[in-house]
Amino acid sequence: MDLERLLSDRLAPAFATVAGTPVDPTVRRSPRADFQSDAALALARRLGRSPRDLAAEVLEHAALDDVCASAEVSGPGFLNLTVADRTLADLVSRLAGDDRLGVPPAAAPETVVVDYSAPNVAKEMHVGHLRSTVIGDAAVRLLDWLGHRVVRVNHLGDWGTPFGMLIEHLTDLGEAEAAHGLSVGDLDSFYKAARAKFDADEVFRERSRRRVVALQGGDESTRRLWRLLVEQSERYFLSVYDLLDVTLTGGDFRGESAYNDLLADVVDDLDRLGLLVPSGGADCAFPAGFTGRSGEPLPLIVRKGDGGYGYPATDLAALRQRTGELAATRLLYVVGLPQQQHFAMVFAVAGAAGWLRPPARAEHLGFGSILGADGRMLRSRTGGSVKLVGLLEEAVARATDLARAKNPDLDAATAAEIGRAVGIGAIKYADLSTDRRRDYVLDWERMLSLDGNTAPYLQYAYSRIRSVFRRAGTAPRPGAPVVLAEPSERALAIELLGFAGVVGKVERSLEFHHLASHLHRLATTFSAFYERCPVLRAPDELRQSRLLLADLTARTLRQGLHLLGIRTLERM
Repeated sequence: MDLERLLSDRLAPAFATVAGTPVDPTVRRSPRADFQSDAALALARRLGRSPRDLAAEVLEHAALDDVCASAEVSGPGFLNLTVADRTLADLVSRLAGDDRLGVPPAAAPETVVVDYSAPNVAKEMHVGHLRSTVIGDAAVRLLDWLGHRVVRVNHLGDWGTPFGMLIEHLTDLGEAEAAHGLSVGDLDSFYKAARAKFDADEVFRERSRRRVVALQGGDESTRRLWRLLVEQSERYFLSVYDLLDVTLTGGDFRGESAYNDLLADVVDDLDRLGLLVPSGGADCAFPAGFTGRSGEPLPLIVRKGDGGYGYPATDLAALRQRTGELAATRLLYVVGLPQQQHFAMVFAVAGAAGWLRPPARAEHLGFGSILGADGRMLRSRTGGSVKLVGLLEEAVARATDLARAKNPDLDAATAAEIGRAVGIGAIKYADLSTDRRRDYVLDWERMLSLDGNTAPYLQYAYSRIRSVFRRAGTAPRPGAPVVLAEPSERALAIELLGFAGVVGKVERSLEFHHLASHLHRLATTFSAFYERCPVLRAPDELRQSRLLLADLTARTLRQGLHLLGIRTLERM
């Protein structure tokens, strides 16, 4: 039911006949027809032929008569394709009876590990965690819906030297008082107080160092206090995930500490394979192709000079466990772009060690930063990191105020429901509708607008369609024929049939702004259809057809927004 795929499948044999080799027809939407192929231009350069003559020859061999109303050569050698109304109507009729909206389950399901969010124990989540959590959750939702086995991994920072000072501070406060403070989410104050004592008090510093040794040595009383820190932090993290409405659960936490027992084996294996080199007192791997500013080989420090292990060792151990024990073939790391080189080096070393080999592959889903109105990194008024809870609560409060202003008769519970769905949806959509590699500006007015490419616009489009069915008092008649009598009906049919193709592309690229753009295009196309094509006042056959188109649009918006982690509302 993917029109681009259907037309590509019809053109591909014709291009192969003319070229003598397989050619991608590269079919895409066109302002001059429904679709366009420009593959003849590149092919003509390769064959030393006129692109118009070559495009005409492709048309002679292409089986398009039962699909297209017209197919012609245009300009320097474009193939312009206009789909027949009957073809569109038949495909939309089939789409209406498909619970999956034309999107087939994955032909070859994989085990996919998605590593995302990754807050640090005893620290509050800040705005820097937002993008990883939102993008990772969208990836999980999409891949799960397509039938892959998805393993969520929330890679907690729960180990290392800072925990000596944190545990000592906990003992100074007393377990009950510390647990209470942590349970209400006052993690920042706890961490800052511990750091201040560590910096100012030599006795406290020495106690903290001894506590680290005890923690790493397995001292049970120290481990019990450490677990208290971890458990209280996890409760706080789960409260944030609940507010953000993401799918992460307590079962998805996997701290750095979980890989401790694997680190020595990682070093031994790398050493046995000849991949470890002593350098500056540390044991390092030097993956090919990575150099410093002066051209010197760049090291990945696996074991430090004091015998401790850093992030590279933990990441290598995690990767080996995921491809080995979990048998994952696709590993996704949703981490900011500044870590691009780190992950590239980790993947290169894992490949050289044989832990990452086809069909397994690892992908760093890097992303940019969230900026303030001044174009700089978003900061609080005091210059610190913006707390994620505060940002989310502000979004919900603003959206709730807007809902009440738009409809003063809303009761408190309904206003709160709308405020949460719209506020959290606006935050997520602002992120996912942007190319993830780019920075974006947090602009409340734009994000919460009912106009433009925003979540509230799409949520309102959905609720507007649902109101049509409340007024109609009926659902579309099953099997009702589709009638495309007006250009706006045709345009809507083409957008509806494009959903499957977009989902397929996003499955491969995990660039969610393409899905967001498609949903916005669908909503604006429906708006034009609704203005020009009366639904409830149309004659019965046309009324049924238009109800079907409206229902398909609502279903597609709901499913597409769900994949982005955004709720739809029956009323707004």
